[in-house]
Amino acid sequence: MRIVTRGVAAIASIALAAFAAMPIGSANADARPSPRDDEWWFTAWGIENMAWPQSTGRGMTVALIDSGVNADLPELSGAVVPGTDATGRYGGDGRKDTDTDLGGHGTGMAALIAGQGGPARVVGVAPDAKIMPIISDGYSATDVKAIRYAVDHGAQVINISQASPDLPGQTCPPDLQQAIADAVQKNVVIVAGAGNEGAAANKPQFPASCAGVLAVGAIDNKLKAWPDTERQSYVSAASPGWGVGLIDKNGRFSPNNSGTSQASALTSAAVALVRAKFPNMSAREVVQLLINTAVDAGPRGHDDQTGAGAILPPAALSKTVDKNAPNPPFERLDTWLASKGRTPSGNAPTSGSTSHKDSGGSIGLLPILTIVVLLAIVAGVVIILVKRRGGGGPGGGGGGSARSGHPPHPGAPGTYGPPASGPHGGGHPPVGPQGGYPPPGRPPGPPPSFAPPLDQDPPPRRD
Repeated sequence: MRIVTRGVAAIASIALAAFAAMPIGSANADARPSPRDDEWWFTAWGIENMAWPQSTGRGMTVALIDSGVNADLPELSGAVVPGTDATGRYGGDGRKDTDTDLGGHGTGMAALIAGQGGPARVVGVAPDAKIMPIISDGYSATDVKAIRYAVDHGAQVINISQASPDLPGQTCPPDLQQAIADAVQKNVVIVAGAGNEGAAANKPQFPASCAGVLAVGAIDNKLKAWPDTERQSYVSAASPGWGVGLIDKNGRFSPNNSGTSQASALTSAAVALVRAKFPNMSAREVVQLLINTAVDAGPRGHDDQTGAGAILPPAALSKTVDKNAPNPPFERLDTWLASKGRTPSGNAPTSGSTSHKDSGGSIGLLPILTIVVLLAIVAGVVIILVKRRGGGGPGGGGGGSARSGHPPHPGAPGTYGPPASGPHGGGHPPVGPQGGYPPPGRPPGPPPSFAPPLDQDPPPRRD
């Protein structure tokens, strides 16, 4: 169907705006700094209008196993709690970024999760969550120490934007798999980037390859897989990872970075939103919910680059899924546990649906029915007006059409970013050439000065 007049387009936009503005939760999202124009995932995910009214991550602690975090930056003011140095080389509580090669990788990931604005204007998806920085060098023994520290100190989510190649014939180092199994059985969600060698060696990478880990690939703003995202069976879902700008440990912003590091951090922020709204939901249920409310991305259907598809926080915050719905990370973990003579990983699947024991309110049946009726009426009006103006159907006349493959409302969840041209939604000015975004794939221009560490050779294995 083509929308051929401003009046008809306005009617559809008003209906969708009404849906977005409805009070679908009782979480009080205070006035916050607006995200940067190039934080395109805010529009793609409907964060400000659809996610934050339900949850801002309050009460959640995300352990960030990385290079440490510069907690003194205004962008992270009040958001970073003490952590530790799992390497034993630096000392301190993790609130200094030790990265000397890439500008401050841990700081960049922390800001994607819980950024507060500041001079660089980087806003996090879960701004009320806390970051627990734990310094790790990517070796399995160090990651084990880091994971155990995070669990023992109350983290509900662990983000690992690191990857190292598995040994030939091995999937996940045994000591790391044990630590991950223990953490998950203590109700902690672990998220890791799938790896950035999909267009090259494409070797399995840990900890993403470990059972029980929500391994995520990277996609662009048009739901296409980033070319370098790993192609592995352990990939369960995907998140924005293409053209994701980062702040370094000195507060400088670098645009147009790409990698599964960013996809992992943004997924961890989404997990924090869900866990904050549903504190009684188990780690198994949270992962299952995120996977089964994802929208198809990359190659059609389930694939080894994007798994079940693109994570979509508003859907996870408002929908339920059957307890027997697919849950690959936990199915693999249950198999591993069984091989060790251990019981399944908590909350084994039963019949019925994942229950939202909501501490902050959820969408009721009557508002949903109201929305459905409203949208049905608007759709009918649109069709009638289009037919009257002779603009409906292929080849119809009219004053224009929505760009092929892009819904007319760029801010609606599931669209994954603005159309190829036009404003960035929410009144933001146009971004990029002719008001659009660069084409999918690696952003144009010189290589970024602050690239994610997965673009580099992994450290040599010591085990």
